[in-house]
Amino acid sequence: MSDGPYKYIRDADGKVSRVISVGTRKSQLARIQTDSVVEKLKEFYPDVHFEIVAMSTTGDKILDTALSKIGEKSLFTKELENALEKNEVDLVVHSLKDLPTVLPEGFTIGSVLKRENPHDAVVLHPKHKGQCLESLANKSVVGTSSLRRAAQLKKRFPNLEFKDIRGNLNTRLKKLDEKDDFSAIILAAAGLWRMGWENRISQILGPDVCMYAVGQGALAIEVRARDQDILEMVSVLNDSETALRCMAERAFLKQLEGGCSVPVAVYTEVKNSQLYLTGAVYSLDGSDSLKETMQTSISSDSQAEEQEKVDEKVQRVGITALKVSEAPQDAAVKLGVDLGNLLLGKGAKEILTVARQLNDAR
Repeated sequence: MSDGPYKYIRDADGKVSRVISVGTRKSQLARIQTDSVVEKLKEFYPDVHFEIVAMSTTGDKILDTALSKIGEKSLFTKELENALEKNEVDLVVHSLKDLPTVLPEGFTIGSVLKRENPHDAVVLHPKHKGQCLESLANKSVVGTSSLRRAAQLKKRFPNLEFKDIRGNLNTRLKKLDEKDDFSAIILAAAGLWRMGWENRISQILGPDVCMYAVGQGALAIEVRARDQDILEMVSVLNDSETALRCMAERAFLKQLEGGCSVPVAVYTEVKNSQLYLTGAVYSLDGSDSLKETMQTSISSDSQAEEQEKVDEKVQRVGITALKVSEAPQDAAVKLGVDLGNLLLGKGAKEILTVARQLNDAR
C-alpha cells in the first residue's frame, strides 16, 4: 500500500512498516556490498522494511571491450539512476569509484561509508602459487582492465606483459584459473575481501608500487537530492574521514577532467588532523608521469557550532555529507583542486591528452 510518495507493507501481525527500495547491480559482489549496507541501515532503522532491486547495467553487459574504450562515464550507474529518477528505487548502493565526479542533475551521494583497504592486489594463477610480480618469469602476462594499473606497473615491471581482462570478479578469476592466458591478474583488494576470497591475494601493492583509483575501497549511497528524509536516513552511515579523503580525491580528478579513459592515481591519508593527498598522472606505458603531494588541515575547532551550519543543499563533488562539518569539507575539496592545478601547471594536460588519443586509437 502507499500513502503519497511512501510505500508501506503490513506483516502477518498487522504491523505496518515503511518500505525503502534499494537498487543494486546484479553481480555477486554488488549484491554482497548492498546487503552489507542494508544490514547497517537496519541496525539504525529496525522498523523499516528494506527491499533490494537488482538490475544489469551497460558495463555488466559489454564484456568484450576494455572499459576505457567504451568511453561512457556512467557505465555501471546509468540504469540504476534511471530507476532512482522514476521512483522505482529510493536509494542505490555503488562502489564510489564507479561514480563520475559530476552526477546528473537531481542526484547526490548521501553517504560515503568507512573505506576498506583501497589498494590493489595481485592474484596468481594456481601454478605460480607463492610467487609475486617481482619473481614472475620474463614475458609473463598480467591481466588488468585498468589503464591506471597498467601504466604504473609497466614502468615498474618492464619485463612483464599487460593485457586487458574484462568481466566481474568471478569471471576474471575463472579466466585466470581455467586457462593459461594469464600468470596473474590485478584486482581491488576490497572486492576480494568482501567476497571472502582474501586467501587468493598473494601481494598487496603499496602506494610506492601502484597508487589506487579515486574512491577505491569505499561504498557510496546515491539518493535523490530532494528527498530530505532519505538523505537524513543514509547520512548516519557517513564516515567523516573517508568522506573527506574521497572529496579531495574526486576534486583532484575533476580538476584534471579525468575519467575511466585516462591513467590517474591517488593516495590519501589522515595524520594529526592533516589530510595528505598524493596525486599522479601517467602516459599509457608509464614512461611519462607527474606526481605531487599536498596537505591541508581538516580539524574543526568548534565541532558543535559547525554542525548547526551544515547546508543540506550543498554538494561537494557530488557528495552531500550532512554529518561532517563544513570547514573540513571545503578544505578537502580545495586540496584536490589545488593539487590538480599544480599538476596541470607542470604539463598534466598534455600527458593525459596523448594518453586519451593513444587509447582511442588502440
